[in-house]
Parts: sequence; C-alpha cells; structure tokens
Amino acid sequence: MLTGSMKVIDGDYVKADDEWDELVRVWEQTDVPKGCKVEIIEGLITVTPRSPNAHHYIAGRIQRRLYEVIREHWGIYQRLGAAVPSRLGLYVPDLLVVPEEELSGDDCFIPAGEAELVMEITSKATAANDRTHKAAGYAAAGIPLYLLIDSLTPDGPTITLYGEPKGDHYRPLGTAKFGEALKLPAPFDLVIDTSEFPGD
Repeated sequence: MLTGSMKVIDGDYVKADDEWDELVRVWEQTDVPKGCKVEIIEGLITVTPRSPNAHHYIAGRIQRRLYEVIREHWGIYQRLGAAVPSRLGLYVPDLLVVPEEELSGDDCFIPAGEAELVMEITSKATAANDRTHKAAGYAAAGIPLYLLIDSLTPDGPTITLYGEPKGDHYRPLGTAKFGEALKLPAPFDLVIDTSEFPGD
C-alpha cells in the first residue's frame, strides 16, 4: 500500500504535463519490498511481486545472445525505466536495448523512444498489461521492436515479435511456440532458439 499524499485520478487527464511530473515524483519516492517492481501504467502506479526463476533464466539467455550481435556502444539492460509521458507510462521492461549514451544523465529512466528493442516476459501479475497497455505505450514511443514472451497463452507458451509501430499499435512480425525458433530482423539478425526455455 502506498503512503503519503497521492490523489486518486479519475476521468480524463486535463493537465498531462503537471500530472506526469507528479506521477514521476511519487514513482521515485515509492518504497517497496526488495525485488518488487514499481511502474506507472496508464497513469496508475503499480507494484508487482518478484519474478520466478524461469523468468530470469529466459531474460538472461536472450541477453547473452543479444550481446553477440548488438552494435558498439549499445547496451542491454534489465529493469531500466522507460518513460512514455504521452500515455502517462513509466515502464520497467524485463530487457531493453538502448544506446549507452542515453544513460549519461541522473534520471532513473530514459525516454522509451530511444530504445531499439524492448522485451517483456509475462507473469500472472503482468500479463494483461504486457499484452495491452505496455504494448501500446512502446508502440506510441516508436520503439522499433517489441518482443513478448508469454508463457500464459491458452495454447501454450509463445514468443511474439512486434514491429512497424504506427500510433499505439504494432504489427505482429512473427510468433513461435516454445521449442521453435524466432528470427529478429536487422539490426539484430538473430535467431532465438526457444527450445532451452523452461515451459509453464
């Protein structure tokens, strides 16, 4: 439960800039248990619990593979904040590829639009937002590629690559079930082998 002075936001957002500054201030000052994640999603501050080990394993495997192909002076970060003020969003993706120069400031987050690729791994606590609000936010920010690893789909775990953002929508570029491969296009040109991913 959040403490301190935080007003409940209801209805349309009239002063988005003032609202944004207040949300970021509260986000920065929110004290949560170790391992939990604090995000702003559609103007609401959310806290999600620790991720299971399988979640970290998948993120680590993909991070290792990406390091083999990324450009000089790009970095791969887990749990780096990515801001989308136009959607009152400050997300903490499971993995983000961004030019290292974007981390030169004192902020605890970067403008999401500076990222080259963003990845989310669903959990029971995050699946709905990962599939909808955060996907829309990443698209609105213009992030070229969104990789969604979803172990909670009705037909079994999948990995889906979205791209070609337009407005707050992506076009699906490819989907694979766990056990199959999925190719990331340039500038990555990487085939992700999901056969080593733990199933649900």
